[in-house]
Amino acid sequence: MAGRINDEDVKAVRDAVPIDAVVSEYLQLRNAGGGNLKGLCPFHDEKSPSFQVSPSKGLFHCFGCQEGGDTLTFVMKVDHLTFSEAVERLAAKAGITLRYEEGGYNPSHQRGERIRLVEAHKAAAEFYTAQLESPEAEIGRKFLAERGFDQAAAAHFGVGYSPAGWDHLTRFLRGKGFTDKELTLSGLSQEGRRGPIDRFRGRLMWPIRDIGGEVVGFGARKLRDDDNGPKYLNTPETPIYKKSQVLYGIDLAKKEIAKSSRAVVVEGYTDVMACHLAGVTTAIATCGTAFGGDHIKILRRLLMDNGSARVIFTFDGDAAGQKAALRAFEDDQKFAAETYIAIAPDGMDPCDLRLAKGDSAVTDLVEPRTPLFEFALRQIVARYDLETPAGRAAALDEAAPVVARIKNSGAQHEVAVQLAGMLGILDTQFVVKRVAQLARWARDRGGKGPAPGRGPAAVAQAAPAAPSGPALNLRNPVYATERELLKLALQRPDLVSPAFDAYGVDEFTAAPYAAVRQAVMEAGGAEFGAQDPQEYLVRVRDAAPDDAVRAMVTELAVEAIMRRTVDEAYAGEQLVTVRLRAVDRRIRDVQGTFTRLSGGHGDPQQLTNVQNELWVLQQYARALRERGAAAL
Repeated sequence: MAGRINDEDVKAVRDAVPIDAVVSEYLQLRNAGGGNLKGLCPFHDEKSPSFQVSPSKGLFHCFGCQEGGDTLTFVMKVDHLTFSEAVERLAAKAGITLRYEEGGYNPSHQRGERIRLVEAHKAAAEFYTAQLESPEAEIGRKFLAERGFDQAAAAHFGVGYSPAGWDHLTRFLRGKGFTDKELTLSGLSQEGRRGPIDRFRGRLMWPIRDIGGEVVGFGARKLRDDDNGPKYLNTPETPIYKKSQVLYGIDLAKKEIAKSSRAVVVEGYTDVMACHLAGVTTAIATCGTAFGGDHIKILRRLLMDNGSARVIFTFDGDAAGQKAALRAFEDDQKFAAETYIAIAPDGMDPCDLRLAKGDSAVTDLVEPRTPLFEFALRQIVARYDLETPAGRAAALDEAAPVVARIKNSGAQHEVAVQLAGMLGILDTQFVVKRVAQLARWARDRGGKGPAPGRGPAAVAQAAPAAPSGPALNLRNPVYATERELLKLALQRPDLVSPAFDAYGVDEFTAAPYAAVRQAVMEAGGAEFGAQDPQEYLVRVRDAAPDDAVRAMVTELAVEAIMRRTVDEAYAGEQLVTVRLRAVDRRIRDVQGTFTRLSGGHGDPQQLTNVQNELWVLQQYARALRERGAAAL
């Protein structure tokens, strides 16, 4: 049993570490007057700062979610530590040696789990760094040199090398007092036939640090042809490493991001290095996963949701890079910052660009040029045949919600005019008013308007959900196609992606099915499922709001698909049927409105708008019936 930390030592730790210094490692603080500081709360999502810190009192309080306390409370909550672990972490930062009562101080056994895992990673990082100087690591040093990184650059980023033997690191850490259980729990070792062996062997190593600067994981790059593993191997999910919640380089970039209200998101470790060495010290990267909501939360705290802030994404110019950019745009509305995309000439990444054209080419690359929404619009429009009325109508249907999400109303109007030109629609005002209508609808719903690609059913009023409870028969033929499409989305996401991800929740009329669709959306969509089916189902279940929806996800994931031969044609049939029913429902609604307004008592302009919307919907429905999945 761990000993109790001496009360005097706890007080000494509280007094030694200023609360504003600790909080500033996680979010940007600004003057709030009266000696207080303010920032965006790390414990709940908010658009304006209600989180206040009082350095003189050593306390924090959020007026939004009511979280509050002292320095230790903050560390416990933000990093999910026990009281003892929080004291130990701050004591290490302040250089205070703690005394333990009821049995004395035994650092090997009495420190908390998280503290021990962080210490193991710190020791491992030092070990790998030292190994980079060994004769065996010549291949790693050559790899770095070929990419323009000298010894000083490697040292600045803590780059190291993992020896090719089976258990060099494992034996080293055992010698430091770490147990086999701690080594496997940390992800530094894995079980072998005769006990733990090193997870990383014969690879170049990048330490991945959290926003507070603690090493919590590693990215390992393959160097030899006889290495049968993946090109990049990252630390697995552990109690201290969640890939969706870390950004490589954030520890080095956070101060400049907060100071300049600007962040550059690149794709790899060497890209971060190249940017920083070229003077772009706001560069960060995700660690083996797409840029998502948890990453945005980290950046928002640093950017303070300043409307003049800039987030620039750099992606390769290939198809995969374009998909990554569009995924990033899906989360664009979560930023108050303006978002841009930068694609280097010839599809080069920042590392290659620096080698080929020097530091100035990298700094020039990340100067904001193309807004992310503009890139998304061009990608959407390029998918349609604009020579036909149906093609133009369908493109407008998907692109208009994108324009409606532009935050600046003046820019929104200007882009709507540009969109009309891109689509070849002569009636510019029709497009402008359509966008304005969608924007008003989004505001009325608290900003939860239709996302890009949500289809015609989603740009209108949400369809009423089918009644829930015992009377709802989910086997009813009315719901059968919705059920079948969800089964495909969970079991064969490769067959319905990316079209399925463009379907709104309101296109599923049975409330339980709508909830499953929402969970799929929050888990990254069918596109993510096609890439990592196993992790995808875990995410969908985790995103379910309650046990009933979670059980429905499990049921749909294991229930047999109705047709023995499951192929793209069958998947396309289900996609078209669900979408067509949604369009037909909306047509009926609009026809009813048109009939009411045609009596001569309505606003003539409103009648024209409704008539135009009805025409667009009818054209789209006709295209769906005639061309099926190709019209989606």
